[in-house]
Amino acid sequence: MRLSGAVEGLPRFPASGRRVLVSGGARGLGRALAEAFAANGDLVTVHYGTRREEAEATVAGLPGRRHALLQADLAVPAEAARLVEEAAGLMDGIDVLVNNAAVNTAHPPVTTDFSAWAAAWQQHTAVNLLGTAHLSHQAAQHMIRQGSGGRIVNIGSRGAFRGEPDHPAYGATKAAVHALGQSLAVALAPHRIAVASVAPGFFATERVAARLDGEEGEAIRGQSPFGRVAVPEEIAAAVLWLASPEAEWSSGTVLDLNGASHLRT
Repeated sequence: MRLSGAVEGLPRFPASGRRVLVSGGARGLGRALAEAFAANGDLVTVHYGTRREEAEATVAGLPGRRHALLQADLAVPAEAARLVEEAAGLMDGIDVLVNNAAVNTAHPPVTTDFSAWAAAWQQHTAVNLLGTAHLSHQAAQHMIRQGSGGRIVNIGSRGAFRGEPDHPAYGATKAAVHALGQSLAVALAPHRIAVASVAPGFFATERVAARLDGEEGEAIRGQSPFGRVAVPEEIAAAVLWLASPEAEWSSGTVLDLNGASHLRT
């Protein structure tokens, strides 16, 4: 029996020196993702929506050279398609797509009026689900034409499984992202494109720093038996592995990253 790091007769997917597009890379987890891939020796294009200065700081801090920065409104399908086309043009192709961009604004059903409720659902669906779908479709087309395989990794959420009472559209769209990833995993496997998702629990970023103070912070940390929340680098390390050649057999998975704060059965 012959064992090999790649299936005989199929092209190898590179371990480093890959061309990577990270959506929503201005700060927080997006910045940690870009840093992880750049430190791995990959060429990274960082996408941002509105936070240009923070995105510029992300790119400026990446190790290596030729990293790029692109803006797009992922709620607009044509903008998502343009983003992939421009990123592939800048990097001479695309090997890895990380779908990180998302919106998450509160809209509790009991206290939110209908117009705000409808707007929240439209925004979450347009960015979190449809933006992810459109980027994935366009990136897959490039990967198929290249003929060397590829990776798509989606950032989902623990909230897809345990519920988000104050952010129901966020939980629902992240559940849809998990389902989308599994459908794409089956459809794209013949082209050696592996697709996986991660489902993080609470992790510390600038956006949620205030929530980690005082009693609310203690309650949030108490959700995990480790008594803490994650840091973005822990999520980024898992994404880096799922995007690696060794992780091809994990295609279709939804990887829980929540410190045992929510256990699925």
